[in-house]
Amino acid sequence: MRWVNRQIGRRQAIGLGAIPIVLLAIAYLVASAQRHALNPADKILPLPTGMASALWKMMQQPDALTGNLVFWADTLASLQRLGLGLGIATLMALLVGLVLGALPPVRAMFGPLVTGIAVIPPIALLPILFIALGLGETAKVALIVIGIAPVMVRDVAGHVGALPREQIVKAQTLGAGSWQILLRVALPQALPRLIVALKLALGPAWVFLISAEAIASDVGLGYRIFLVRRYLTMDVIIPYVAWIALLAILMDVALTKLSHKAFPWAHGVAR
Repeated sequence: MRWVNRQIGRRQAIGLGAIPIVLLAIAYLVASAQRHALNPADKILPLPTGMASALWKMMQQPDALTGNLVFWADTLASLQRLGLGLGIATLMALLVGLVLGALPPVRAMFGPLVTGIAVIPPIALLPILFIALGLGETAKVALIVIGIAPVMVRDVAGHVGALPREQIVKAQTLGAGSWQILLRVALPQALPRLIVALKLALGPAWVFLISAEAIASDVGLGYRIFLVRRYLTMDVIIPYVAWIALLAILMDVALTKLSHKAFPWAHGVAR
């Protein structure tokens, strides 16, 4: 059987997906062991025991100023910023994308503006945000929103604008007006696409969050990574990066399950 025709079962897919991860882990362990054999004080490739010890210490260590446990305080602060930014961007993508996609006059008027904002590198706006909004939480959340909202808006608007014209004609035949078509025809089909856009935005959202925390923050996962880098504390940096990756994966899985549960028809599954 040709590979393009081969169907992969769930268990087989999990096994195949685990292979490169296991190989990377083995390669790291071998390289780390070799470096520590030559230099037991090596900091570049810490051993798993060293990383586990450093991470456990961060989990148990209270912050000198706040008294909160460092690791959990960093995680909570980052998730709060990320959640707020994603929430605002998702709401904007739904409202603006729906209107742009379904109403041609609005698309003609505001489409170029959205496109222009979407192509601006968000990191370039970071100094402007800090100057205009200060160094507090507002600027960090604003960077996430500005970074992902325009792209999400374009994605949702493009999906809504590409809906079959027959659906619009049939709705009008039954007496539906523009806003009824917007709410009864476009909105239900835009929601699954909105979740897809949100999943695609998770990676960039984390990038903007870490960038903002690295520049101006006193707590957060990005702040901690850039704080300890000056001491070459890789036994803290690597676990923090792995924790960020795990959080991102869990978010992606949760959104996928939500989409399948709420909109099974969008995935070819009957209720």
